[in-house]
Amino acid sequence: MRTLCPAVPILLFTLSCGMAPSSDEPGSAPERESLVSNIQQLTFGGQNAEAYWSPDGTRLVFQSTRGDGGCDQIYVMNADGTDQTMVSTGKGVTTCGYFLPDNRTIVYASTHLSGDDCPPRPDRSKGYVWPVHAGYDLFLTDLDGSEPRRITDTPGYDAEGTVNWETGRIVFTSMASGDLDLWSMNLDGSGKTRLSTAYGYDGGAFFSRDGSRLVMRANHPAEGEAWDRYTDLLSQNLTAPMKMEIYVGNADGSGMARLTDFGCASFAPQFTPDGSHIVFSSNRNNCDSREFDLFLMRSDGSDVRQITDFGGFTSFAEFSPDGSRLVFASDRDAKSRYEFNIFVADWNGPGRLP
Repeated sequence: MRTLCPAVPILLFTLSCGMAPSSDEPGSAPERESLVSNIQQLTFGGQNAEAYWSPDGTRLVFQSTRGDGGCDQIYVMNADGTDQTMVSTGKGVTTCGYFLPDNRTIVYASTHLSGDDCPPRPDRSKGYVWPVHAGYDLFLTDLDGSEPRRITDTPGYDAEGTVNWETGRIVFTSMASGDLDLWSMNLDGSGKTRLSTAYGYDGGAFFSRDGSRLVMRANHPAEGEAWDRYTDLLSQNLTAPMKMEIYVGNADGSGMARLTDFGCASFAPQFTPDGSHIVFSSNRNNCDSREFDLFLMRSDGSDVRQITDFGGFTSFAEFSPDGSRLVFASDRDAKSRYEFNIFVADWNGPGRLP
């Protein structure tokens, strides 16, 4: 899988070399087992990730590299895993599908206008880096995959779009300012507004259910070597992902505050439906590890608890609209090295709606 929305190339996380937490750490095994139950696998084979719910909870949109496909395309399936259908063009590479409030329209990012083929992989001689393809723009399509309608057209990267169903706003990451900043816009692409100005990568953002707050991942390099490396990579449409922290702030971008300070790769944050907690993925047990698990914390960053301990890569969790279920991507029970699948589980933790 080339890029993940929020743009994490999944091939990074194929080996487990970290240490499991000891029993006296927050989120010991009995507590983790009580937070999720009745785990069900929805996809089988290929590289599947970033499944997100429709507003009525009946469908999921996700991205997948499968069959003869060389890179990710956007698919929709029923919430039980049936009727998996591609809704993107099958050209270029795509990322980050998300439902609009009408349950029928999907926003996603694609490079298909800049070429039919999968973009080249980044040069690994530069270290572990992500591509931020300049050809990415955001598009709308219907459940039948009808002709996509372009809603961004600025030069450079426009991707990682997610939607608040109450306010009808899309939040996304864009290079429109010359840096990887958060922006928001209306569902038709009008009213584009820059939300973040700190130098560095801001992305993977999601609104709280009521639309009043944002949670995101970010890497703001200090001046000096880190600053210079970020600048150099960005000039080549690349960025390095291994030091990411979770931030939360207001929906207009004001009041952004860092919640984590692990010095690791923490990403894919999501509010619980009631806004009281945030679920995210991290290798915080060992920052040099490729073992990522799901964690839960209060929305002020306190009371961090571990949810999963599958011994590999688990991420991209999102609560169903009522908070009764959790969908996530994982290499749990994978039959091959680069297999990642979509799972759903009953959620027994805090944050469910009445």
